[in-house]
Order: sequence, then C-alpha cells, then structure tokens
Amino acid sequence: MALYWEIQNPVHHLRREMDRLLSGFLGNLPNGGPAGALRGQPAVNMRESNDAVHVELEVPGLTSNQLDLSVVGGQLSVRLERPDEAREGTTQHRRERPVGSFARVLQLPAEVDAGRVEAELKDGVLTITLPKAEAAKPRKIQVNAAK
Repeated sequence: MALYWEIQNPVHHLRREMDRLLSGFLGNLPNGGPAGALRGQPAVNMRESNDAVHVELEVPGLTSNQLDLSVVGGQLSVRLERPDEAREGTTQHRRERPVGSFARVLQLPAEVDAGRVEAELKDGVLTITLPKAEAAKPRKIQVNAAK
C-alpha cells in the first residue's frame, strides 16, 4: 500500500520527474554532487591542525603556471585558467570538463602567516599549507594552585 501512495502522491511524482530531468541534464550527481559541480569549480577540502590550515583542490590537467594563489585578510584566493583545447578537424560530441577562467575565495578558519604559505601540485591535486600565525596557535596555560 505504501508503494501505491508514493506513486499517486503528486509531490513524489514531481520529485521523480525533477530527478529524471536533472540527471539527464547534469549526469548522476550523488546527493546533489560536490559543491560547485554545477559551475565547474574544483572540489575543495579544508582542514585545520594545531599549526596550520590545509587546503586541497582537485585540478587535473593543470600546470603550476595556470594557477594563481594569494592570501589577504584571512582569505585564500584561488584563480585558475583551463585552456580550451579545441582540436582542428574534430567534432566535439561531449564536453563535461570545464574550460576558461575560475576564481574562488575561501574564508580561512584562523589567522595565517602569509609569508610562509606553501603550495604543491602533484597528480592533479593542489595542496596548500598555510601555517598559522603565532597568535592563532593554541597555547598551554599553566594553572597555579592557590596558597
């Protein structure tokens, strides 16, 4: 009986139709896909340790000269350029990999030392290590016993 209710309920029917239409247009994106997938933005992971903020971006096929990074006022700015590699004498049948310029600004969870930021591009993953400023690092506070 529950199956019959789902089929007849107009909201369920609308949801199935929207899922069908969007999956045909966007491909199958599990749970809506990663943030930015609709705009061709690279997937980003950000984590924080006691000493640094670590950012990873998926940028397959790019070289270091196609990337521009900067840190200003507690934000990491990432700009990249994916060239359009149209090949003469060919017909494009499908294009899912985005081309062109991309920019994104990420709010950093802690104050960082911009002079010591390091970035490495390896196997299509850009890894950025942003050492925390001394003021942002946790410090151990000694508690003295009352006399």
